[in-house]
Amino acid sequence: MAKSKVLVVGGTGYVGRRIVRACLAQGHETYVLQRSNIGLDINKLDMLLSLKKEGARLVEGSFSDHQSLVEAVKLADVVISAMPVVPLESPSCPLQLKLVEAIKEAGNVKV
Repeated sequence: MAKSKVLVVGGTGYVGRRIVRACLAQGHETYVLQRSNIGLDINKLDMLLSLKKEGARLVEGSFSDHQSLVEAVKLADVVISAMPVVPLESPSCPLQLKLVEAIKEAGNVKV
């Protein structure tokens, strides 16, 4: 089986961390998008460090910095969004759309 380069967005969440670990277990080069403004969220920081220790590569990116998202996407050939699925009226839906735009611009992920 060919190995992929996988970028997981939302990799510290309940589902996301399991996706990251499954990708690592399958031998895929696995990146986790890390917000530069993670601040003092100790739980997320602990999870990121744990995933890094398991072999994940952390890459900084922000939904408020389109170019950082594009650069993160360029590292991968598969992008998995583990962000919550919400109705279009929700504030997080535009984040999903920003990720799609970054994927389109990067041009290296088949959709």
